Amino acid sequence: MFKKFILFILKPLSFLPAIIMVYVIFSFSSQSGVDSGNLSYIVSHKIVKIGNEVLQKNLEEWEIDEVAYRIEYPVRKAAHMTEYFILAVTVSLPFYVYGLRGFGLVVVAGLICVGVACGDEYFQSFVDGRGPSIRDVGIDSIGVFLGITAVRICCWTVLAPARMMERSRRRWERKRQRERQRARQRRVQSRAHSRWEEY
Repeated sequence: MFKKFILFILKPLSFLPAIIMVYVIFSFSSQSGVDSGNLSYIVSHKIVKIGNEVLQKNLEEWEIDEVAYRIEYPVRKAAHMTEYFILAVTVSLPFYVYGLRGFGLVVVAGLICVGVACGDEYFQSFVDGRGPSIRDVGIDSIGVFLGITAVRICCWTVLAPARMMERSRRRWERKRQRERQRARQRRVQSRAHSRWEEY
């Protein structure tokens, strides 16, 4: 009874990471176009700078700036995809654990995450210097699909064998219990038969 109560309390909390992720996504979307562009450029510049040091390319500062400017767009879109990949993982993992699997998981988790992506783009239409983009929804949807697929593969390889072992253990316990019951019945019948013979 206590275990069921704990599970009842914890079930809604398992979606807390997904709620936090939605908050993070909308926080980034609330930035103005200028602020968002600057953030993307800073991240791109750091990536190029680290790459320059690791690969020992010895690029000049102006060359680093130029490469950072060139990769800013793909970095921005990769960040979009990563956000929705994480969202899809945080949404689909609790559903999987609670028994929603296969095509149903793809549909339910996919609709929730793509719905968030559409809401996010609509929200951006009210932000200064930003606007909705169907292309961004498509990019976000790729991240969603990859996230759900990752959860399905992970759970299939990690959780499925554990479930199979648990089922085997339960079957073995039921079998042992049936054998004990039969042995008990045989003993009772044997005693009854012995008493009958005594009479």
